[in-house]
Amino acid sequence: MKRGKKYVEAAKLIDRATQYEAADAVKLVKQTATAKFDETVEVHIRTGCDGRHADQQIRGAVVLPHGTGKKVRVLVFAKGAKADEAEAAGADYVGAEELIPKIQKEGWLDFDVVVATPDMMGVVGRLGRVLGPKGLMPNPKAGTVTMDVTKAVHDIKAGKIEYRLDKSNIIHVPVGKASFTEEQLADNFQALMNAIVKAKPSTVKGAYLKSITLTTTMGPGVKVSTAKYVG
Repeated sequence: MKRGKKYVEAAKLIDRATQYEAADAVKLVKQTATAKFDETVEVHIRTGCDGRHADQQIRGAVVLPHGTGKKVRVLVFAKGAKADEAEAAGADYVGAEELIPKIQKEGWLDFDVVVATPDMMGVVGRLGRVLGPKGLMPNPKAGTVTMDVTKAVHDIKAGKIEYRLDKSNIIHVPVGKASFTEEQLADNFQALMNAIVKAKPSTVKGAYLKSITLTTTMGPGVKVSTAKYVG
């Protein structure tokens, strides 16, 4: 794969054989963010879990102290008083059955997170084929199936992110923007890692965290030492 000049220059700053401490990795990631737009800073965590087993699945959510730097559009499925509550909390879209054809037939997907009250899950379930593959299906573990829609909307707007294993047992999550300060990125990274360490399934054999890589949208990856998070 041919890399651009900026990428090649940025990659020279990183020793690929080194596992950096988190603070040093954050510093390097900021230095190597050379794109003309404000790049997203992402974390990729390769785990020793086997997601084919239900007891080794990892899924949850964490509120990043400094948010993600991205405006998140929230859709809430609720009725009556709960719909009013969702609107008051700042949800971008609130509705019920009437939204089903709009999403299914018209392909409307102008939202980033879906929240639903438990009584609406029968309705939302009909959208499984559309929302599921896009990772938009509400889930109790992620706090997106709840009666407390105010808290759910506030947390998401404040920078709550979901983490889950992909098919290769890797977790991919954003922890901010390249324009964030080193302290903000380090705080967000730490909050994420605390949640991931806490979510360790008791049935995992061998190393739980195999590798941690910090990277920007267009930049090279920086390996972070796992030593601190392996206990």
